[in-house]
Amino acid sequence: MDHEASATALAQDPRSGAGNDLDSMLSRINQLASGEPAEAPAPTQPVVRAPAEGHPAMQQAQAPSQLGAPAPASWQPVEPSSLAEAGVSEGQFEHLALRCLGAMGDQSGHQLAEQHAVPFRLLEPILASLKQAQLVAYRGAAPMNDYVYQLTDAGRETTKKLTEQCSYFGAAPVPLKAYLISVSEQTMTKMHPTANNLKAAFSDLLVNQKMLRRLGPAVNSGRGLFLFGAPGNGKTSIAERITKAFGDMVWIPRAIGIDGEIMRVFDPGLHEEVPLKEAGGPLQMNAVDKRWVRIRRPTIVVGGELTMDALEVTPSTGNNVSEAPLQMKSNCGTLVIDDFGRQRMTTDELLNRWIVPLEKRYDFLHLVNGKKIQVPFDQLIIFSTNLEPRDLVDDAFLRRIPYKIEVPDPSEDEFRKLFEIMAPIVGLPYEQEAVDYLIDTHYKPVGRPFRCCQPRDLLLQIRNYCHYLDAPPLMCKEYLDYAVENYFAIM
Repeated sequence: MDHEASATALAQDPRSGAGNDLDSMLSRINQLASGEPAEAPAPTQPVVRAPAEGHPAMQQAQAPSQLGAPAPASWQPVEPSSLAEAGVSEGQFEHLALRCLGAMGDQSGHQLAEQHAVPFRLLEPILASLKQAQLVAYRGAAPMNDYVYQLTDAGRETTKKLTEQCSYFGAAPVPLKAYLISVSEQTMTKMHPTANNLKAAFSDLLVNQKMLRRLGPAVNSGRGLFLFGAPGNGKTSIAERITKAFGDMVWIPRAIGIDGEIMRVFDPGLHEEVPLKEAGGPLQMNAVDKRWVRIRRPTIVVGGELTMDALEVTPSTGNNVSEAPLQMKSNCGTLVIDDFGRQRMTTDELLNRWIVPLEKRYDFLHLVNGKKIQVPFDQLIIFSTNLEPRDLVDDAFLRRIPYKIEVPDPSEDEFRKLFEIMAPIVGLPYEQEAVDYLIDTHYKPVGRPFRCCQPRDLLLQIRNYCHYLDAPPLMCKEYLDYAVENYFAIM
């Protein structure tokens, strides 16, 4: 029996169940086409379409959670089947295509569809209407029943005027309504990490159980928290790993369209893209809307370089194109304000800007075109500082940050354990006698406090010194004396 006949038999066989389940049938066909043995169809999950203005809202499909783990939301935006579902008008698509041809030159229909992250079947009739209006012309034929398009003289004049109004020609924007629904479906407040989740997230850090017991409720609250304590004890490292306790991905739009203005949300410098694996076979199942990007739950860390401008919508290169603020890019994730109190703006300026969003969990943004919009303020805000929080902010603000957690110095046993953990990572054989010598000679006699960063830093000093001497890396008294002399020279 050939592949075609096998596929027909599978579709008609009531025992297979494929006739009642399109996804299972397509999966079987792909397996047969690739020569793989057919397997029992896996249970399918509901998928949803990204909503447009006036279109039914997306649904949420919950995957079965692992034992003791937060139930991950399997929400994903499905490829739109019409302009109405895409939430983009025919005129907007025409403008995008014309601006793209004006900026990039001749393009095939499929290349334009890829540039604008939409299915070719949606763009093809729009290109036909542009040709009928004599704004574009065929330059030649292209594969898959396609053509290479170029601007006509009239098209170049029209494109010039369009570019003066808006220069954007990237992925078609997602409606603001769709973005709001996506945040509500993927919010961290719907997930409740357990002790096991936190242990897994902090598996590469030495964190005592008391610290985890304090962090756990703070993480589950989904609200802000203060991490304070002496420098070098891992406050930033702790903050960066908290997001891992939620353990899943989120979808964000590449850009949002708001009354003619384009706001870019996806930032490759801040977001880690995790593309879906494309299913093999001749048929594509549950195609995802390519205007959205799957990323790891974001953890955005900003320090002394933070300014008020970064918290507002900022104009980007081009007309009517703007960049989303940091707090919006961190939605459904974590925003860490490192070295709080050392920013170029005063703490009062920052806190006054966020005192309402922290309470209400929504923010108001002023667009470049003057419009004011309401967006979710849906992230875990972590203020990390070496200073006493009470000296930085007043009681009214501290009340809105319900959890204040001190990160203490490590005990002597923890300090020794850090050397044992870090030595093989750095590339040195661990020597307990050398650690005994270090503590008895350079710490206890002078009352020097232990810090979590010191084992790593001292071992790196030794490794670099050994490289310089072209000698085998060793933890010995002589090398430790050298490392301490350098590291604590002015401390």
